[in-house]
Amino acid sequence: MPYFGSIDGTRLYYDVIGDEDLPPLVVLAGGPARHPEYLGDLAGLSTVRSLVVLHQRGVGRSEPSPEAETACWPELAEDVEALRDALGLERIALLGHSAGTRVALSYAARYPDRTERLCLVTPPATWLVPVPSDAAAIVESHRGEPWFDAFDTARTRFTDALSARDLIDLFPVIAPIGWARWDDTARAHEKIGAWNAEAQDLFSATVDAADLRARLAAVSGDVLVVAGEQDGVTGLAPVVALAEIFPAGRAAVIAGCGHYPWVEQPEEFSRVVREHLA
Repeated sequence: MPYFGSIDGTRLYYDVIGDEDLPPLVVLAGGPARHPEYLGDLAGLSTVRSLVVLHQRGVGRSEPSPEAETACWPELAEDVEALRDALGLERIALLGHSAGTRVALSYAARYPDRTERLCLVTPPATWLVPVPSDAAAIVESHRGEPWFDAFDTARTRFTDALSARDLIDLFPVIAPIGWARWDDTARAHEKIGAWNAEAQDLFSATVDAADLRARLAAVSGDVLVVAGEQDGVTGLAPVVALAEIFPAGRAAVIAGCGHYPWVEQPEEFSRVVREHLA
């Protein structure tokens, strides 16, 4: 079974999707603290890379963290480093989605020489780049759709939620803002991958954004930032701006999708990411 011990002895698990003889791609799910099964095989990336999908502490088959200090997103980078060591790799290719991109960024900042290449899929970025979010305008463009009134009623409760459990209870009403089309495909996908409230409550942390940007500027490997043109969760402008932090960063904007481009636009998502990984 693919378990390994992290730096503090916590027993963590990872899935291997695809041919293990292919070059590995370490994958970090979002949520935060969402079971990574919602990622699937990322629109067929498992045919070009062996996907090594880490289960976050307290999520899926991984043990919870014994101390809160080791479960916040900057410190979860040390689990990625322990996984790299367990895999016997000198450098890793790393892909993160949504909240998982925070962990990926922390890892790249701490271990730039061990980051071969980085792929950040629909990353929340307003906390890191001084670019106003256009998420509200994207959400407003959906006004009049059948789901919008229920969302509009719930959004204040979502903003004022005091715990992850409160947020998770509201996710079904908030979920449509992450999609270009709230259709049967979107509704079915939102049911995949449960959130762990305890791990989610431990995920948050405050960091010095200016210091982190400076350290990310030392990441020399290729960096791809994938943005969904209609992502009401992250907006578009801050996501695109994130790529400018990196010396070898570029942004790919995928039209006709929101927060889950491998679901809404699998062919285009696969094309741009495969090109990056080649």
